[in-house]
Amino acid sequence: MEHEMQKQFGILVDTTQCIGCMACEDACADKWGFPHTDVHELSCNKNTVVQQWGDTYVPRLCMHCENPACASVCPVGALHKTADGPVVYDESKCIGCRYCMQACPFQVPKYQWNMPNPKVTKCNMCYDRVEAGKQPACVEACPAQARIFGYRDDLMEAARQKIKSNPQTYVQHIFGETEVGGTSTIYLGSVDFAKLGFRTDLPQIQLPQYTWNIMSKIPDYFVWGTTLMTGFWWLTNRKKKVAEYEARLKREGSNGNDKDDGRNADGGRDGHE
Repeated sequence: MEHEMQKQFGILVDTTQCIGCMACEDACADKWGFPHTDVHELSCNKNTVVQQWGDTYVPRLCMHCENPACASVCPVGALHKTADGPVVYDESKCIGCRYCMQACPFQVPKYQWNMPNPKVTKCNMCYDRVEAGKQPACVEACPAQARIFGYRDDLMEAARQKIKSNPQTYVQHIFGETEVGGTSTIYLGSVDFAKLGFRTDLPQIQLPQYTWNIMSKIPDYFVWGTTLMTGFWWLTNRKKKVAEYEARLKREGSNGNDKDDGRNADGGRDGHE
C-alpha cells in the first residue's frame, strides 16, 4: 500500500514517565473543543485520557494500526490510514453504521449517541497539526516527555535503547511493535502490560485478514439496509407531509368559514337597511 512506501509518524508512550498531570487531556479537549472533565475514559468527547493502574499512569489514545481494522470494515471509506501514519476519519462520508466500533480491538472509536446528527469520534494524531509540521497537542503539552512524537522507526529504536539501557526498569517488550501487525502508537512499561489494562491476547497479524469474510457479506446487507432505511424515511416523510397538508386544509377551511360569516353578516345588514 502507498503508506508503506514512506516513513510514518508515531507516538511513543513511556508509562514510567507519566506523572498523571492530565495536561494531555486538557490540551486534547482544547484542540477538539471538548469540555474538560474528571472522567478518564475514552468517549465521544474524550479522544485521549490518562488512567491509573496501581502506581502507574497510562495514557490512552488511538493506536493508529498499521492496517486498521476500523478502516477495513467501513463500507464507505470514512476511515483510512494516511501515508504519514495517522488513521483519520471523514465525517462527511460516515453513514453511522458503527462497524468501526465493533472491529477495533482497542475499543477506540466512540459514537455521539446524544447528538442530533451523531458522528464517530477518535484521536487522529492531530493530523492537521502534523501536516503543518507541528506535534500533536497532547505530546506538546506533556511536561514529562511521557509522549514522544517522531517517525515510528526512530521511536522503535529509541524504545529498544531504553529497554537495553534500563533492563531493571522496563519489561522486555514494546507494546504495539507486533500486536495486530503493528501500530503507530507504541508503549513502554515497567510491569506486564496486562496489569496496565492492555489486551495481551491479540494476534500478531493484521486484523483485516480476519475481517474479509465479514466484509464479503456487507454489500448485500448494506443494500438491504439502505432499502429498509429509505422505506422508513419515506414513511416518516409521507406522514409529515400528510399532517402538514391536513393542517393546511383545516386552516384554509377555517379562513373560508370566517369569510362566509362575514359576507352573511354584511348581507344581513344590507337587507335590513
